[in-house]
Amino acid sequence: MVQVKVYGNRSVWADRRGEISDAIHAALVRTWQLPEEKRFHRFLLLDDGDLVAPRSSSYLVVEVVCFAGRSLAAKRALVWAMYDDVAPALGLTADDVEVVILESPRENWGIRGLAGDELALGYRVDV
Repeated sequence: MVQVKVYGNRSVWADRRGEISDAIHAALVRTWQLPEEKRFHRFLLLDDGDLVAPRSSSYLVVEVVCFAGRSLAAKRALVWAMYDDVAPALGLTADDVEVVILESPRENWGIRGLAGDELALGYRVDV
């Protein structure tokens, strides 16, 4: 399971949510072999002044919340894809994108009426 939370300034990103989602999802499909149909993205767009960072107004924070189990190589591949593919696709520099991967054991999730460790996935987590 993978869920993505995107934080940014509403004034910059409100009209570009689809573009952001497409770029991030393509990176996840390519690097983590996530199925194309498994897209769970939440946009937490903030009013001007509510995202305080020494970056431009285009600054984005991308949190990837997922089941634990992916290899160090897979996590690094996703981070690199965020800078090599996603940032350029959105017209951003490396300074204006930050990525955080937050892993949680499967038993800490509840999905479709089951605990995450009881859920049968149609894809691998141990990539």
